[in-house]
Amino acid sequence: MSILLQVVDTTMHTAQTAQQTVAKISLWGLLGKGGVLMYPLYFLLILAIFMFFERFIAIRKASRIDANFMHMIRDNILSNNISSAKSLARNTDSPVARIIEKGLRRVGKPIDVIEKSMESVGRLELYKMEKNLNILSLIAGIAPMFGFLGTIVGMIELFFEITSTHTFELDTIAGGIYVKMITSGTGLIIGLIAYIMHNYLTTQVDKTANEMEVASTEFIDILQEPTK
Repeated sequence: MSILLQVVDTTMHTAQTAQQTVAKISLWGLLGKGGVLMYPLYFLLILAIFMFFERFIAIRKASRIDANFMHMIRDNILSNNISSAKSLARNTDSPVARIIEKGLRRVGKPIDVIEKSMESVGRLELYKMEKNLNILSLIAGIAPMFGFLGTIVGMIELFFEITSTHTFELDTIAGGIYVKMITSGTGLIIGLIAYIMHNYLTTQVDKTANEMEVASTEFIDILQEPTK
């Protein structure tokens, strides 16, 4: 009976030791085994996060505008108080206000001239909001490629080592393969994160562009209303 208890204790101790060993294989530990090409991937991840928050803050700032802005512009125009409308638009920091200000400067000229001048400002404001979004798109494309490159380089090194040492142990081969595939997994994850960030920001830009278009159309309609 005592021998049986000793066997059970030994088995439980071995299982606990193995469990502790498995628990020590953390995510950071795995990432640290990825090799030299993990550093470019880390850089791409940091760059993607930085660009996302920089563009997010800029786009969010651009999309903010007082809900009564166009109402005040309309009241000033219909009251033939163009100078007050210009002052209001000039002191409001938003793409919509800059587009309206450009239109106010062209008041008195044909409608098509006013529309074209406002469209040119709108394109410029849209370009400002989309600035550096292509970097996120680039990261989404090249991060998986860096990951695959790291895996290929690692596999070449592994097979070269096997050829040189003539070692065909399964543990060595399997361990080498899973380590080399870390870069592929990391690259795919970073690429996916950058892709989601890019799509989200593009959606926010589209919403702001739609607000600009609506405000421009409303402004043209106001100009065609009879003044008081």
